[in-house]
Amino acid sequence: MNKAPWKIKLGASLAAIWMRTLRIRVHSPADFRPGVLGLWHQDLLASTAAFKDRGVHILVSESDDGEFFAEAAQKLGYTITRGSDTHGATNVRHILKALKAGTFVGMALDGPHGPDHQVKPGSVWLSKSSDTPLWIFEFKYGMHFKLKSWDKFIIPLPLSTIDLEIKYLLTEQIQPK
Repeated sequence: MNKAPWKIKLGASLAAIWMRTLRIRVHSPADFRPGVLGLWHQDLLASTAAFKDRGVHILVSESDDGEFFAEAAQKLGYTITRGSDTHGATNVRHILKALKAGTFVGMALDGPHGPDHQVKPGSVWLSKSSDTPLWIFEFKYGMHFKLKSWDKFIIPLPLSTIDLEIKYLLTEQIQPK
């Protein structure tokens, strides 16, 4: 039973509708297969729009912002686990099961609090523990604006077109912070 306040539910419903208007063109490698979908926190909205209704299992922060995002993502067909890899691996282990079962899982590489564009250990651990690839997203946005936040959060305008290029990230070359 979901006990989110009605304001969060309403806002999340509107955000989900908004994300459904985004036109995402996905460019993936020929060997693209289930693994860890690694995104930068700033690209959260576009990433969520790109993989809607595909049964992806995601890790969402337990913060108030996370509550809002979890509600919106659930409306877009995501399976949600609340938690963070910065508070121990317990929550990350919950999505490991889904990954080993052949499901895509997703998480912000730079976590819920940054610093931006610095890989945290959870995604690397998941990839290595499940022997699955770690994919990274690179976006080219159409009409959008950026917030003046730690992550420079990007908000694409409704109906805008976004190109997403998915690349394999070599976990051996990453030094998690």
